[in-house]
Amino acid sequence: QVQLVESGGGLVQAGGSLRLSCAASGRTISSYRMGWFRQAPGKEREFVAAISWNGGDTAYADSVKGRFTISRDNAKNTVRLQMNSLKPEDTAVYYCAAAARGYGTSWYRQEYDYWGQGTQVTVSS
Repeated sequence: QVQLVESGGGLVQAGGSLRLSCAASGRTISSYRMGWFRQAPGKEREFVAAISWNGGDTAYADSVKGRFTISRDNAKNTVRLQMNSLKPEDTAVYYCAAAARGYGTSWYRQEYDYWGQGTQVTVSS
């Protein structure tokens, strides 16, 4: 089993930055595909960013491309999401997720096996 814990959320003004971290425990995630998703009130959980097992391949939702950067440090069993130029529409609970199978990146929720509890990001206008 893999346990994922997100941190780094908070309240920020529009145009500001936040860096989310996802710490994994239970087993190494060095062979796992990792992703970030978010869910705003009343909306479906949506894909934000994903990264392959070695960090060589990344993918982003169009809404965050050019503003967010996903990275991983397999030695530290962590994944990060650097969020710049934040907008009010980025307000959501952000979830880290791990996929035990497959290659490359994935933006499909059903391909992820483990999820964190989420961290709230609120962007004020």
